[in-house]
Amino acid sequence: MKNIAIIGSGLIGRAWSIVFARANYPVMLYDNVNGAVAQAIELIGHGLADLKKYGLIDEDPETILRRITPAQSIEEAVSNADYVQENTSENLDIKKGVFSSLDQFAPEHCILASSTSTIQTSLFSEHLEGRHRCIVAHPVNPPHIAPIVEVSPSPWTSPEVTQKTYDLHQAVGQAPIIVKKEVAGFILNRLQAALLREAWRLVDEDYVSVEDLDKTIKDGLGLRWAFMGPFETIDLNAPGGIADYAARFGDAYSEMMSNINYPKWTEDLVKKVESQRRDIMPFSEIRERESWRDQRLMALIAHKRNNKSND
Repeated sequence: MKNIAIIGSGLIGRAWSIVFARANYPVMLYDNVNGAVAQAIELIGHGLADLKKYGLIDEDPETILRRITPAQSIEEAVSNADYVQENTSENLDIKKGVFSSLDQFAPEHCILASSTSTIQTSLFSEHLEGRHRCIVAHPVNPPHIAPIVEVSPSPWTSPEVTQKTYDLHQAVGQAPIIVKKEVAGFILNRLQAALLREAWRLVDEDYVSVEDLDKTIKDGLGLRWAFMGPFETIDLNAPGGIADYAARFGDAYSEMMSNINYPKWTEDLVKKVESQRRDIMPFSEIRERESWRDQRLMALIAHKRNNKSND
């Protein structure tokens, strides 16, 4: 696969453009909002400059930027594409319409992938003649910094399409995984949901403050999880490995969570958490903090890359 089309030039579309362009792929970038692509290319330039600052790209940012070409229509964007990464609204009807256009205009061999974080492939592709080439390639935000990609086919997605999508993302420096069968939320969001539901419950029932809950993750679990997943973590946390850990703590974990019923996040609970967060950080500082987050992530990725041995 040589030619990439990116549909939608928002945050995720810009990040995907960086991912493919820095891997030496020509990218056609399209957005149906007038002027959006021009603005996106300017922001992509800033993102590339940040990556250069942290040693995460070797080329000059302008060299990479020249690989990204604005498209005037969705047909122009995909007419010569081998792979499409769609990044439009999280709305099923919109996805269906966009994928109908992609299926109409893209060459028969072209893979049609979505960045959706909530909509399974089967839901937006069932009506298509080329549904066998549709797939989800769900990133974590921002994908040009955090490399995980969840490759999630439908029951009718061609195995060849699944493998080619996996191989492409591996080739451009991402860290793809295969979601073996469709599940709501894929893998990352389900893991995040489990932690978030317990976090909200612990605050709701006044066991801990919002600030201290966040501290528990960033200065505890998050440090370990930056370098290894939960199974590897517990494999190292018992003398006899993971089976030993399960024997020692399995019953305790089961009992710990056995009586938990997670309610919806009520309006009062949301106000409670919101109030504590605004005490910690005024809303006016969030954009600055987002930039700080990305800078810290780039520094961490650079550290992991420079010390890569057993990954």
